[in-house]
Amino acid sequence: MPRGGKKGHKGRGKQFSNPEEIDRQMRLQREMEESGGAEKESSSESEEESSSDEESESKKRSGVEGLIEIENPNRVSQKSKKVTEVDVSAPRELSRREREEIEKQKSKERYMKLHLEGKTEQARADLARLAIIKKQREEAAKKREELRKVFRSVFIVR
Repeated sequence: MPRGGKKGHKGRGKQFSNPEEIDRQMRLQREMEESGGAEKESSSESEEESSSDEESESKKRSGVEGLIEIENPNRVSQKSKKVTEVDVSAPRELSRREREEIEKQKSKERYMKLHLEGKTEQARADLARLAIIKKQREEAAKKREELRKVFRSVFIVR
Protein backbone atom coordinates (compact mmCIF):
# COMPACT_ATOMS: atom_id res chain seq x y z
CA MET A 1 0.00 0.00 0.00
CA PRO A 2 1.72 3.27 -1.12
CA ARG A 3 2.21 6.04 1.38
CA GLY A 4 1.17 9.63 0.99
CA GLY A 5 4.00 11.45 -0.79
CA LYS A 6 5.93 8.56 -2.30
CA LYS A 7 5.54 7.29 -5.84
CA GLY A 8 6.44 3.96 -7.34
CA HIS A 9 9.55 3.26 -9.41
CA LYS A 10 7.73 2.94 -12.71
CA GLY A 11 7.23 6.63 -13.41
CA ARG A 12 10.86 7.64 -13.46
CA GLY A 13 12.26 9.63 -16.34
CA LYS A 14 14.52 8.01 -18.93
CA GLN A 15 18.00 9.24 -19.76
CA PHE A 16 18.98 9.46 -23.40
CA SER A 17 22.49 9.84 -24.75
CA ASN A 18 23.41 13.06 -26.44
CA PRO A 19 23.59 12.48 -30.24
CA GLU A 20 26.71 14.66 -30.52
CA GLU A 21 28.44 12.51 -27.91
CA ILE A 22 27.49 9.35 -29.82
CA ASP A 23 28.89 10.81 -33.05
CA ARG A 24 32.15 11.77 -31.32
CA GLN A 25 32.57 8.27 -29.88
CA MET A 26 31.89 6.67 -33.27
CA ARG A 27 34.50 8.91 -34.93
CA LEU A 28 37.10 8.06 -32.30
CA GLN A 29 36.40 4.36 -32.69
CA ARG A 30 36.78 4.56 -36.49
CA GLU A 31 40.04 6.47 -36.14
CA MET A 32 41.40 3.87 -33.77
CA GLU A 33 40.50 1.05 -36.15
CA GLU A 34 42.00 2.84 -39.17
CA SER A 35 45.21 3.92 -37.48
CA GLY A 36 46.01 0.41 -36.18
CA GLY A 37 49.23 -0.30 -34.27
CA ALA A 38 51.64 1.72 -36.47
CA GLU A 39 50.64 5.12 -35.12
CA LYS A 40 50.60 3.91 -31.52
CA GLU A 41 54.34 3.33 -31.61
CA SER A 42 55.08 6.83 -32.96
CA SER A 43 52.40 8.56 -30.86
CA SER A 44 53.29 11.33 -28.46
CA GLU A 45 52.23 11.84 -24.86
CA SER A 46 49.29 14.02 -25.90
CA GLU A 47 47.65 11.09 -27.64
CA GLU A 48 48.15 8.95 -24.53
CA GLU A 49 46.50 11.62 -22.42
CA SER A 50 43.57 11.92 -24.82
CA SER A 51 43.11 8.14 -24.89
CA SER A 52 43.12 8.01 -21.09
CA ASP A 53 40.53 10.82 -21.07
CA GLU A 54 38.39 8.85 -23.50
CA GLU A 55 38.64 5.74 -21.32
CA SER A 56 37.68 7.66 -18.19
CA GLU A 57 34.69 9.25 -19.99
CA SER A 58 33.58 5.92 -21.39
CA LYS A 59 33.62 4.30 -17.94
CA LYS A 60 30.32 4.74 -16.22
CA ARG A 61 30.72 5.83 -12.62
CA SER A 62 27.92 5.37 -10.19
CA GLY A 63 26.94 7.59 -7.30
CA VAL A 64 29.25 10.37 -6.17
CA GLU A 65 32.20 9.04 -8.17
CA GLY A 66 30.81 10.68 -11.32
CA LEU A 67 30.76 14.10 -9.65
CA ILE A 68 33.85 14.03 -7.43
CA GLU A 69 37.26 12.52 -8.08
CA ILE A 70 37.68 10.00 -5.27
CA GLU A 71 40.84 8.13 -4.42
CA ASN A 72 40.43 5.37 -1.88
CA PRO A 73 43.78 4.15 -0.50
CA ASN A 74 42.17 0.93 0.72
CA ARG A 75 40.80 -0.01 -2.68
CA VAL A 76 43.00 -2.49 -4.51
CA SER A 77 42.58 -2.47 -8.25
CA GLN A 78 42.88 -5.78 -10.04
CA LYS A 79 45.90 -5.63 -12.30
CA SER A 80 46.26 -8.38 -14.83
CA LYS A 81 49.76 -9.64 -15.48
CA LYS A 82 51.13 -10.70 -18.80
CA VAL A 83 52.39 -14.23 -19.22
CA THR A 84 55.92 -12.92 -19.78
CA GLU A 85 55.84 -11.02 -16.46
CA VAL A 86 54.84 -14.03 -14.36
CA ASP A 87 57.84 -15.67 -12.71
CA VAL A 88 57.12 -19.38 -12.40
CA SER A 89 60.45 -20.26 -10.82
CA ALA A 90 59.96 -17.90 -7.86
CA PRO A 91 58.73 -19.59 -4.67
CA ARG A 92 55.05 -18.97 -4.09
CA GLU A 93 54.08 -17.50 -0.74
CA LEU A 94 51.76 -19.75 1.21
CA SER A 95 48.50 -18.50 2.60
CA ARG A 96 47.88 -18.53 6.34
CA ARG A 97 45.65 -21.60 6.09
CA GLU A 98 48.23 -23.49 4.06
CA ARG A 99 51.00 -22.63 6.55
CA GLU A 100 48.82 -23.72 9.47
CA GLU A 101 47.95 -26.97 7.70
CA ILE A 102 51.63 -27.75 7.06
CA GLU A 103 52.53 -26.95 10.69
CA LYS A 104 49.69 -29.19 11.87
CA GLN A 105 50.92 -32.09 9.74
CA LYS A 106 54.52 -31.66 10.92
CA SER A 107 53.52 -31.54 14.59
CA LYS A 108 51.37 -34.64 14.13
CA GLU A 109 54.29 -36.50 12.52
CA ARG A 110 56.62 -35.40 15.36
CA TYR A 111 54.11 -36.58 17.96
CA MET A 112 53.63 -39.95 16.25
CA LYS A 113 57.41 -40.44 16.10
CA LEU A 114 57.76 -39.72 19.82
CA HIS A 115 54.71 -41.85 20.56
CA LEU A 116 56.20 -44.84 18.75
CA GLU A 117 59.43 -44.38 20.70
CA GLY A 118 57.40 -44.34 23.93
CA LYS A 119 58.44 -40.86 24.99
CA THR A 120 55.03 -39.23 25.25
CA GLU A 121 52.83 -39.41 28.33
CA GLN A 122 50.07 -41.12 26.39
CA ALA A 123 52.53 -43.75 25.13
CA ARG A 124 53.76 -44.36 28.68
CA ALA A 125 50.21 -44.74 29.92
CA ASP A 126 49.41 -47.13 27.06
CA LEU A 127 52.52 -49.22 27.80
CA ALA A 128 51.64 -49.36 31.50
CA ARG A 129 48.10 -50.47 30.63
CA LEU A 130 49.48 -53.13 28.29
CA ALA A 131 51.82 -54.41 31.00
CA ILE A 132 48.89 -54.73 33.44
CA ILE A 133 46.80 -56.54 30.84
CA LYS A 134 49.69 -58.94 30.07
CA LYS A 135 50.06 -59.74 33.77
CA GLN A 136 46.33 -60.36 34.11
CA ARG A 137 46.34 -62.65 31.07
CA GLU A 138 49.37 -64.58 32.37
CA GLU A 139 47.70 -65.06 35.74
CA ALA A 140 44.48 -66.18 34.06
CA ALA A 141 46.46 -68.67 31.92
CA LYS A 142 48.18 -70.07 35.04
CA LYS A 143 44.83 -70.51 36.77
CA ARG A 144 43.43 -72.31 33.76
CA GLU A 145 46.41 -74.65 33.69
CA GLU A 146 46.00 -75.39 37.38
CA LEU A 147 42.28 -76.07 36.88
CA ARG A 148 43.06 -78.38 33.99
CA LYS A 149 45.60 -80.28 36.12
CA VAL A 150 43.08 -80.56 38.94
CA PHE A 151 40.34 -81.77 36.63
CA ARG A 152 42.66 -84.25 34.95
CA SER A 153 43.80 -85.65 38.26
CA VAL A 154 40.20 -85.91 39.46
CA PHE A 155 38.96 -87.63 36.32
CA ILE A 156 42.04 -89.83 35.88
CA VAL A 157 41.95 -91.05 39.48
CA ARG A 158 38.47 -92.41 39.15
